[in-house]
Amino acid sequence: MEKMVIIGGGIGGAIAHDLALRGFSVVLLEKGELCCGSTGRHHGLLHSGARYALHDVATAAECMTENRILRAIAPQAVEQNDGLFVAVDDADMNHYGQLIRNCSAAGIPSRELSAVDARRMEPELSPTIKAAVQVPDATMDAWRLAMHFFASAKANGADIRPFSEVVGLLVNHGAVTGVKVRDHHRHATYIEEADMVINATGPWAGKIAALLDIHLPMKPSPGVMVSMQPRLTGMVINRLHPAGKGDIVVPQRNQSILGTSAWIANDPDEVTLPADHVRQMIDLCSRMLPKLAHLPVVAAWSASRPLLVGDAEADPTRISRASQVIDHGLSDGVEGMLSVVGGKATTMRAMAEKVVDRVCAKTGRAIPCTTKHTVLTHYRRFFRR
Repeated sequence: MEKMVIIGGGIGGAIAHDLALRGFSVVLLEKGELCCGSTGRHHGLLHSGARYALHDVATAAECMTENRILRAIAPQAVEQNDGLFVAVDDADMNHYGQLIRNCSAAGIPSRELSAVDARRMEPELSPTIKAAVQVPDATMDAWRLAMHFFASAKANGADIRPFSEVVGLLVNHGAVTGVKVRDHHRHATYIEEADMVINATGPWAGKIAALLDIHLPMKPSPGVMVSMQPRLTGMVINRLHPAGKGDIVVPQRNQSILGTSAWIANDPDEVTLPADHVRQMIDLCSRMLPKLAHLPVVAAWSASRPLLVGDAEADPTRISRASQVIDHGLSDGVEGMLSVVGGKATTMRAMAEKVVDRVCAKTGRAIPCTTKHTVLTHYRRFFRR
């Protein structure tokens, strides 16, 4: 049985789940607690894809497909509450028809609403909005959804090890054969052998690749989110324009999560929380929901999007969120390691499928993916011995 070592305790859980279902031996290593990186720090939007429909129809279509799958396989992690795209001004209305057409092209159901009907559904919307479009967005629990995958992988034999930091990669005759691990629980270092290593570290993927002197043009794109109380809406509220800054409010339990800003950084470990971004999120989002301007801030934080970019000056809101699987044997002449980059939480299952399909192709296994139809184990079972 081939042994796969996954580096990264975010989307790595979905990869571990898929690998275990297809009969591989799996070890997953995370340098901190599970979900301590980008996967556990997003605002919790289960995308319908409409947010990307104006500039990236392919990614929008993938999001809608995965939205439907996750609702079915992890219902306990999802609030199936829908979303509204609201036109605040005439400039937003210029995108109204295109949003409807592109949603249709991406297979995203949409319903046109007058301003009166939209405010009847969500009374806290600004009285000056022009119109709205209803789409099947949903709210997910960022940690709970990921932990469903970890619980399922563990139930099928995967060895999940938090606080286990990969500090080196072993190479023999041009192939990665294992990893050097620092165990932060036991304050010890050990070697973990592997038939293949999967780098699923999100914005840290470039740092892992650098252990092999491989350059991945990863640029973390941090974004600031702000949590306020109380929850003002039942549905997710989006601004009806191309995805930008301060244009989404995600209801989470009894709170309203505002987001997000976006910039290009160099190191995900050195990202700060700019105070002016917090104020900017409140000012921009209050154009959709005026009451936000007067609510108390509960918390503010940032999370880094794992973008693969060639231009450091690129607008991070326009860079595709599609995922890529990089086979370093083909791209860099070093066999035995794959890196998965890009993507988002909504598409973590699909990203895992792409990775494990590649693993199967490289190991000569003709085993189909079954994660689309496999209901995930409840997250609480992860903590049972």
